[in-house]
Amino acid sequence: MSEKVLVVDDEVKLLAVVKDYLAVEGYEVYTADRGRKAIELFREIKPDFVILDLMLPDLSGEEICKILRTESDVPILMLTAKSGEEDKINGLYIGADDYLTKPFSPRELVGRVRAILRRTKGNVVVADILSFNNSDLEIDLPKHEVKKKGETIYLTPNEYNVLVALAQNPQRTFSRSQLISIALGYDFEGYDRTIDTHVKNIRQKIEDDMKDPKYIVTVYGVGYKFVGNSHD
Repeated sequence: MSEKVLVVDDEVKLLAVVKDYLAVEGYEVYTADRGRKAIELFREIKPDFVILDLMLPDLSGEEICKILRTESDVPILMLTAKSGEEDKINGLYIGADDYLTKPFSPRELVGRVRAILRRTKGNVVVADILSFNNSDLEIDLPKHEVKKKGETIYLTPNEYNVLVALAQNPQRTFSRSQLISIALGYDFEGYDRTIDTHVKNIRQKIEDDMKDPKYIVTVYGVGYKFVGNSHD
């Protein structure tokens, strides 16, 4: 069965182009040019993915995202003409999985959809809390909350996304560029060492010994992988 994608934007031409590109890739595409219509359609079709413009005539994308997040953990890709870092961070805080700035390449959009669905596919029913090493580290996915030895630790949105991408795929090695694409959701071309900084900061917060990490280990010449032992 084809995966269903809901595209929400008030630009009719953009909707048509995005729909065509996604349809060619085999997705079942639905469109809405107003926020309230999008919410009604979302509840009706229960899509596997949502592409959501921030600036709509009736409801803002942020408002819609918050509403959808109370009802579903469906992946959401935000579209916006704004390019500021604060806008991106805010989008991640309210529950977006990715962020794409207009104008964009339709091919890039399809690539983002494919990458995020690949990351979440097979995990439609997942534990709300990822727990590792006898609850030494816990990640509460609905709350976007991380605890170390029962104490809440604070991660930036990017750090959280990197940690979750790794923790949801234990023992899988990710290159820096893969982590940028899958976890951060926007293009850092030429700056893939940014991931090293994020990993260093995460380790400072979740590892007991930075020199002997028990969660995120370096795979030299390749990237990083998560090695914590999970339990039900």
